[in-house]
Amino acid sequence: MSALELYLSLSAFLFCLGVFLVLTRRNAIMALLGIELILNAANLNFVAFSAKYNGEIDGQMAALFVIVMAAAEVAVAFAIVLNVYQRFKTVNIDEIDTMKD
Repeated sequence: MSALELYLSLSAFLFCLGVFLVLTRRNAIMALLGIELILNAANLNFVAFSAKYNGEIDGQMAALFVIVMAAAEVAVAFAIVLNVYQRFKTVNIDEIDTMKD
């Protein structure tokens, strides 16, 4: 098994774990963690293919862009989660059924 196949297998595992967390967990923080795992799986693919083919820096630059976007997404998402918790006193997605007064 080549190194690329190992990286792609790990990436597929991370992606499946992320999708599982997003679909099954009703806690908003766990759903955000699943989204982060999905983004990290994509990053691993970018870097693995960049290292395997050409040896150029394109994949690393794409991965860096995704990391910066994920950091911004986490900051905004946690601010939203904190505001929802202040209003509804829960972060359980099933219990938040209305967003109006």
